[in-house]
Formats: sequence, structure tokens, C-alpha cells
Amino acid sequence: MKKIAYSFSGITLVFILLFVFFKSSESVPLPKESHFLHAMGEHMILDEIPMEFGIVTDSFHVVEKRIRYRQNFADILAQAHLSSNQVYEVTQKSNEIFNLRHFKAGRPYRLYYHTTAPDQLAYLIYQDSPIDYLKVKLTGKEPSVRLGKREIETRHSKALGTIESSLWNTMIDNNLPRSLALELSEIYAWTVDFFALDKGDEFKAIYNENFIDSTSIGIETIKAARFVHHGDTLFAFRFKQDSVWSYFDEQGQSLRRQFLKSPLRFSRISSGYSHSRLHPILKIRRPHHGVDYAAPTGTPIHAIGDGIIIKKSYAKAAGYYVKIRHNSVYSTVYNHLSKYAKGLNVGQHVRQGEVIGYVGATGYATGPHLDFRVWKNGSLINPLSMESPPVEPIKPESQKAFAKVRVEWKARLDSIQ
Repeated sequence: MKKIAYSFSGITLVFILLFVFFKSSESVPLPKESHFLHAMGEHMILDEIPMEFGIVTDSFHVVEKRIRYRQNFADILAQAHLSSNQVYEVTQKSNEIFNLRHFKAGRPYRLYYHTTAPDQLAYLIYQDSPIDYLKVKLTGKEPSVRLGKREIETRHSKALGTIESSLWNTMIDNNLPRSLALELSEIYAWTVDFFALDKGDEFKAIYNENFIDSTSIGIETIKAARFVHHGDTLFAFRFKQDSVWSYFDEQGQSLRRQFLKSPLRFSRISSGYSHSRLHPILKIRRPHHGVDYAAPTGTPIHAIGDGIIIKKSYAKAAGYYVKIRHNSVYSTVYNHLSKYAKGLNVGQHVRQGEVIGYVGATGYATGPHLDFRVWKNGSLINPLSMESPPVEPIKPESQKAFAKVRVEWKARLDSIQ
């Protein structure tokens, strides 16, 4: 009886321990598909499975390439040792969910070959963007094709930098994302002249940055920033008013202005506004009532404000150009374009910051640049002295909520060292 009692007690203890183990395991989340558990002695070890696009990569020999000029989807499939019937079937299925005419040169694609059969293709991934991809699966009875999106991880980041030469170079020197320079230039476009930054100007920023795996794909949102320029401290706080997110300064004034400071994000002024300038081609002195911005051919040109396209034409001296009427007072002209933005037409309404064309050297030009001109009440004026009134500030009913946001983010900016 004693032996039976001991045996029963032992069995009971085992059941109790099993119950405790399984009960406690209910609160432990199952590992993601990119991990697996294996036993080693008395311990459970969590290992990572190398995985991308839902494919376990260590099971395949992976070849990464880029689309060549005039190379099409069928060419790639044929070169990957698919039969003509497979090429036709995959192409047809792919075209049903993705326009293969949008297959772009320079885009990356990956080929996954079986390690035991080097000529047998298992998967093909075409990356249409850092996020979107086309996945061809060849491991089943018949090929399957689907569109997918890579998982994005958003990280909270902060930045601090002091200008030595340019905002762009400061990003490089401080190992900061290049896109942060573009985002800051957008926010401060109406208040900071990025063509005339002083050595010693500085900035701080708190922002969300998006990553795929460990690769940054750009800034999602700047929450708050501080820019010291010409000795002035300029804050930018992101705040939602009337269902629209915008940026406001410390006093609650909008950082958005009626006009951008410049139609180009990054370039240099090669020739200023003058009543008597030696023309580089004609070799005579004549007025130059505009500002020349030297920039590489193809650099996007942005409308400095909302308006209507009233001219889109070609002139012997100006080359291809666009003229925009912004209101009853101001009009702007953009000369020497290499080409217009796609779909741009006379009578079309354009928004501030919208791309209207690209830098070129058409007309009388010794090199690629933008000749930018401004009319005020029918007379040409110096674009660099153009007034730019602010838009609506924080409303009285939003003052309390904005003050809370301002205090919180200002304290966070101050803590960045």
C-alpha cells in the first residue's frame, strides 16, 4: 500500500507540475515566424531564422540584381531558367495584379534558387518601392503571384547639429538621415534662407523615422524642432488645428507663409537681381531682373505659392518657361527649364511646393540653372526682398491645448545635448 501511495503521489506531482508549466506558458507570447525554439540541455534557446519577404533565406541561394535599361519581366524570367510555358503563365498572372509596363530600370529584384538545384528558381521578388513588392512563387504545382508590403518599424529619434557649410553636409557629418535636411527645409521654408546659412547656426529636432529591417526609408514626422539662424531662435511645434496638422512657432504663429523662400530646395545663387549685368552670352550690359539658381539638370522646381498656370511656352532667350499668377498682386516666372512636370497645362491650379518643371539650360544659358522672376503689381521686383505674410495663427479656442504641446516639446528639445 505504501508503494502504491508513493506512486500515486508521484503521478499527482507530475500532473501538478505539468499544469503549472502549461498554465504559465499561456501568458508567454508565441515567437514570431522569424524565430524558433530548440532545446539545449535544460534550457530553451530562442534563435533567429533569416527571413525576408516571408522566405527563409538560408534554404536558398539568393541572387540580387537590378532591372537594366529596356529589360522586361519576361527577359528576367527566361534568364532565370524558366521554360517558355512558365514565362507565359507567370507573366499573365503578374499582369493581372501589377502593370508590368511600370517595370522600372534600376529597381532591385531577387532570385531565390534551391541550394540543392542551383538552376531551379523557387521565388522571384521585384521591389517596386522600399515597401511594395511583387512575389512570384514557383515551389507549388503551379506558379502563384501576389503583391506584398514589407513591415515598417517606426523609431523615435532626436538630432542635434551645428552648421559648418550646409545643412546637407551637417547631416552627413553627424551621421543623421539625409531626409531630415529635406524635412527641416520644408518646415522652415518660409522663415530660414537655406542659401545663406551662417557657420555656427544650429538645429535640434525630435522625429519619427521609418525603418525596414535596419535600413531607414525616411522621416515619417518631425514632432518639434529648434533652428538658430542669424542669432534668432526659431521653434517649430507640430499641432493639429481645424483637422489639419501644421507647424507653429513659440508665439503660436504659423510657420507657413504665402510664398516659399526659394523655388529650389538646394542649390546656389549664381547671379542676383541687377539693373546692369554683363550678359554671359551676349557680352553686353543689360538688366537682369531675376535671380539665377545654379543646379544640376533635372533638379525639381517648385511653385513658391498656390496659383494658376497662365503661360507655358518657349522663348528664344528664356527657353522653356512657366508663369504662375498667385493672386492680384504677385506672379512668378521660371525660365530655362529642361522639361515641364508631367500633365502641367495652362489654366491648371497648382499648390505651393508642387513640382512644375525641372532645371535645364534651354534658351540663352551657359549652363543648367533656373532664372526665377517675380512680378508685383505688374512690375519686376527682387525675389529675395519679396514680402511673405503669415497664414492664420493658433485660434483663441486652441490656445490652451497648444500651450500644453509647446511646453512639453520645448522641454524635450532643451534636454537634447
